[in-house]
Order: sequence, then structure tokens, then C-alpha cells
Amino acid sequence: MPKRAKTHSVEPIQLPLFPVEASLVRVRPERNEWRYYRMEIWPDLFGRALLMRQWGRIGTEGHRRLDPYPDGGAAGNALAAILHAKRRRGYQDRLR
Repeated sequence: MPKRAKTHSVEPIQLPLFPVEASLVRVRPERNEWRYYRMEIWPDLFGRALLMRQWGRIGTEGHRRLDPYPDGGAAGNALAAILHAKRRRGYQDRLR
């Protein structure tokens, strides 16, 4: 009787319905353009949410901005709107 091959079970990964972070890049060597754009939602000490945005040339610290929002939902809506606008301008999701 032939031996059966062992099968390995893979745990399913649950993707977040509402992302709390995003990392984008736009690379155009013909224009010497190597940019990144990162966003994260952080809770603050007063029950509100902060949208951290960081952008600049790949390999540098770049610029950072914190925008306060009344709650995580409002910050998530802002993150989604900015993400949509950046993708229209040629930014792509960064592969990890």
C-alpha cells in the first residue's frame, strides 16, 4: 500500500476591514523620484485619535504630521480618503 503524503494545514489570515495603517511608494527613476508615504492611526490619551502622516524621499526621515480626530472612525475615513488620492497620483502599496 502506498504511503500518503502529509498535508500541512495553513491558518487563515483575517485582513482588517478598516485599515489603521498604510504604506505607499512612488518610484520613477527617469525623473529621479523615489518617494514614500506612510499613515497610521494612533489613539491619544484623551480618547481621540491621531492620524500620523509621514512622507519624503526613500532612505530619509522625511516629514511628519499629526492630525487630531474626534474618534477612530473619523481618522479611518481621513486615512481612506488620503489613500485614494495618493493612489490616483501614482503611489502604489509597498510590498513588505
